[in-house]
Amino acid sequence: MTTPVLIIALLVLRGLGALGVRRFATWTASGAHALAVMLVMTASAHFVPAGVTVMPTHADLVAMVPPFVPAPGLTVYATGVLELLGAIGLVLTRTRRAAGFGLAVLFLLLLPANVYAAVADVPFHGEAASPLWQRIPEQVLYIGVALAAALSAPDRASAATRQTEPVTAALP
Repeated sequence: MTTPVLIIALLVLRGLGALGVRRFATWTASGAHALAVMLVMTASAHFVPAGVTVMPTHADLVAMVPPFVPAPGLTVYATGVLELLGAIGLVLTRTRRAAGFGLAVLFLLLLPANVYAAVADVPFHGEAASPLWQRIPEQVLYIGVALAAALSAPDRASAATRQTEPVTAALP
């Protein structure tokens, strides 16, 4: 469900860019915002109590945590907070670079949970576990979008340099 959310958000935002919304004028800016939309959706599941049936819950995510990870419940809450912070960081141009790189690392760190859930056949939200051949390319896609957002963001140092450089005008 997360990949379709990312793709649909990307197409809608890029469409808005084509209609003149400057914030979404490029594919990479639209991608950063689309990833933020996806992250808000996925992060919300980290905090949903077990009795909720309309979406994955905290318990579903705890079940995915490999046995070698200490404090799985706390880990799920922490990754939810990191996802929300990453989403905020992606929509703010000033922090997009750091957020993109941070999210790429987070997605790499979450990969063992996805591998474990697929190999151990951990059900997710009452459905069969998605296969490993699907999970790894999805993680690679998310890492790629996060890195594209980071690499396309203006570098704070070069932005500061541009702001402090004197403007010279040609005098007759």
